[in-house]
Amino acid sequence: MATIEIAKLGFRWTPRPKSSPINSIVRRGRLQFRKAFEPYGNRSRRIVILQPLSCSLVDERKQKELEDNFSFNEKENSLVNALIGIQGRGRSASPQQLQEVERAVQVLEGLEGVPDPTSSNLIEGRWQLMFTTRPGTASPIQRTFVGVDFFSVFQEVYLQTNDPRVSNIVRFSDAIGELKVEASALIKDGKRILFQFDRAAFSFKFLPFKVPYPVPFRLLGDEAKGWLDTTYLSCSGNLRISRGNKGTTFVLQKKTEPRQRLLAAISADTGVREAIDEVLSLNRNVDKAEPELLEGEWKMIWSSQMETDSWLENAANGLMGMQIVRPNGRLKFLVDILLGLRFSMDGTFVKSSTNTYDVTMDDAAILAGQFGLPVEMQNKFKLELLYTDEKIRITRGYKKIVFVHIRVDGSKRA
Repeated sequence: MATIEIAKLGFRWTPRPKSSPINSIVRRGRLQFRKAFEPYGNRSRRIVILQPLSCSLVDERKQKELEDNFSFNEKENSLVNALIGIQGRGRSASPQQLQEVERAVQVLEGLEGVPDPTSSNLIEGRWQLMFTTRPGTASPIQRTFVGVDFFSVFQEVYLQTNDPRVSNIVRFSDAIGELKVEASALIKDGKRILFQFDRAAFSFKFLPFKVPYPVPFRLLGDEAKGWLDTTYLSCSGNLRISRGNKGTTFVLQKKTEPRQRLLAAISADTGVREAIDEVLSLNRNVDKAEPELLEGEWKMIWSSQMETDSWLENAANGLMGMQIVRPNGRLKFLVDILLGLRFSMDGTFVKSSTNTYDVTMDDAAILAGQFGLPVEMQNKFKLELLYTDEKIRITRGYKKIVFVHIRVDGSKRA
């Protein structure tokens, strides 16, 4: 490194090296160095490995910086991926999906998250409920909190105030408002919060005042009391796992990833196109292998075209029901009609370019058990694969209609 002498002033100045992005990140406490050796010809050479700092090595001021760069680590991503495609925050989850979530939860609970989470600033704020189990012993208040599948549900935690509180919130929509059920809170130890519900009210956007929610909390006695253990709090402060006194497990997030925002937009039937654009935009910046139409059972949950009056036309165009992708380029549309009747249409797909397939559907029938009534129909179109992973798929199909499908079989093969 060059040294410059300023003779007249008697100073020696050593220029500071230019800061690389990695050096900047390390100085700000986001990464740590780990020295190691690797083979290099007949010798070995020393290398430096950069790793995200563990919670025990990062103070809470630096933990906040982590939030911008490490939203979810590998194990946390396993839980997030397990949640993708589960509707109703767990109410409609299959046994296999529940097992996948429970395994991911147990892995995180076995790791070292933020120590003494009830004393951490990271637990403060508004958390969105992403998943919950529902034991039959859940209290009436818990059932109100988790049983509303069509609205967003949140939990606010504010412990470092003169009036510590935990609140459960059901948000109907940005235009309508929300219901907030509040509880006074008391920190028992590093993980457990004691609470007692004491008030609730509706906040409607079209009214300048709150409307009390008529629940006689004093008469509920012990039903209005409980405790909440935080069994995992991420270093980024974006993911929390809690267990309640009724045996309920909660998975909550402060920030959601693009696929979760897309599914939430579809559930609320608002902002879907913008959410799709976000998923596609982020995916363009990631180097991936050539996309493939993955085998499995895929349920259509949204399309850019409304269904027509003819259910037969809707079924034949893939505007409803299931798409079953099978080996050797075979594809099936399957739609439940009523009273055990189903519409089935088989066909084939052939890859014509990087992410486009030629689809021919030409074998349709109305099924009743083992019997079938053939239907003379044929449908040819191009299927463009815009985004896919093992949980969610976005395509452009018949008449340029955009579709969103979620995988429901939980396996790689149909």
